[in-house]
Amino acid sequence: MVTLYDTTLRDGTQREGMSLSVDDKLRIAARLDDLGVHYIEGGFPGSNPKDIEFFERAKSLSLATAKISAFGTTCRKGVAASEDEGLRTLLDTGCEALCIFGKSWDVHVTDALHATLDENLRMVRDSVAHLKAGGRTVFFDAEHFFDGYAANAGYALSVCRAAAEAGADAVVLCDTNGGTLPQAVARVVREVAGALPGVTLGIHAHNDGACAVANSLVAIDAGCTHVQGTANGYGERAGNADLMAIIAGLVLKMGDDCVSADQLRLLTEVSHFIAETANIAPNPHQPYVGASAFAHKGGVHASAAARLPEAYEHIDPARVGNLARVVVSELAGRASLTMKAAELGIDLAGDQATVARVLDGIKDLEHKGYSFETADASLEVMLKKELGTYEPFFTLESFRCLMEKREDGKVTTEATVKIHVGGKRFIATAEGNGPVNALDGALRIAIGKFYPALSAIELSDFKVRVLDESKGTGAVTRVLIESEDGEKSWGTVGVSENIIEASWEALVDSIEFGLSHPRAES
Repeated sequence: MVTLYDTTLRDGTQREGMSLSVDDKLRIAARLDDLGVHYIEGGFPGSNPKDIEFFERAKSLSLATAKISAFGTTCRKGVAASEDEGLRTLLDTGCEALCIFGKSWDVHVTDALHATLDENLRMVRDSVAHLKAGGRTVFFDAEHFFDGYAANAGYALSVCRAAAEAGADAVVLCDTNGGTLPQAVARVVREVAGALPGVTLGIHAHNDGACAVANSLVAIDAGCTHVQGTANGYGERAGNADLMAIIAGLVLKMGDDCVSADQLRLLTEVSHFIAETANIAPNPHQPYVGASAFAHKGGVHASAAARLPEAYEHIDPARVGNLARVVVSELAGRASLTMKAAELGIDLAGDQATVARVLDGIKDLEHKGYSFETADASLEVMLKKELGTYEPFFTLESFRCLMEKREDGKVTTEATVKIHVGGKRFIATAEGNGPVNALDGALRIAIGKFYPALSAIELSDFKVRVLDESKGTGAVTRVLIESEDGEKSWGTVGVSENIIEASWEALVDSIEFGLSHPRAES
């Protein structure tokens, strides 16, 4: 079984723009434990107070599988391991596992550390031995190993040998620059395994050459039994190896039981949880866990996938907690639309005339600028209108938006709507920080007393896309609105040369969809 070592909380946070609070790190650690990760690297305790606080508070975590690991470096040049402050800080964390890195590229030793090659070996050997004497599991990360091996294989091996002989529980070969290709990784790992029989080897890959996951998997195939990575591939520059893809690849492609089947089904959920906690939008095209990883847009693909899923799905998405879905667009065929309608609870299987009519309508709308790929709610509203089952919750008489910029620089927006609902006419006015916000407020005032479930519906995202920039201010605008009610989220779309009209269209679809699908407690 391969040992999984997650470094999201340390190496992952080196991603540009990513920052985690101590509470964030504790919540992520708990979910990684749910996933079945064996070691969670909490940070570099000698580098900042936040990591020191994390290690103290992590002692109260009730982890079923994972052990918390602290990260640091070997002792300093000319300093005994027993006297080194950094190693003392690692031991003081109380972590069962510790990971230290050291130089394995000879030029780094001489030009960066300004040390002799023998002194570097002493630093590695004594540091590992000192931490082992403290009763800890110790992993040694051979920094820049693949570049070092290419430059001076004998010395790079001697560094690994020094760590192993001192008792390292795993010697981890690091592709720190991220530029090594899989064939080179496989060859080198086999050579190292042959030169160091009986030594547990690990792999730590970066993604600068877009090969981090591949490099990790081929390294395991070549003899590594310990793998390091980060959730969703977060990390410095182009990122680290994506541990989510590695776990799925190990279990589903290589037959390794590093996590259980139940834990594997948490993969998508945990991936998205970590993304949201880090305030990073989940990547819809991320392998295995992305919302689009098993989405079928082409008509032929969707039709074939319905009859034989394995024709266009390399795994059953349920095994990683994901879902297959059909995306309706101008590329869709009748089978795609029928399948998508079924997802929305609408049966079109026996009504080919309606399917053909709706499909023509979709293609015409997409030609005008509509996009239903992320606007399932608008698609459902359109289908119900075509089938004659659509019942509007209100009807619009008119709306008006006014914007005023005052002498003091303040900008106010006011919207007035005239609405008919429940056989009565209502006029409502609201202010907002923009026309859409003001319209939303006015509409809620007008119809809120009739539809209490409206209070649970919130607009969570608003996107505007100019479709034909060559027309300048007269260009067609597409507005996409994302809404949620605490249980689910949905998307709607509006298109017009007038951005406020496009926004109103998407807003109305959003509210009417939400009202027709109230959350359970509403």
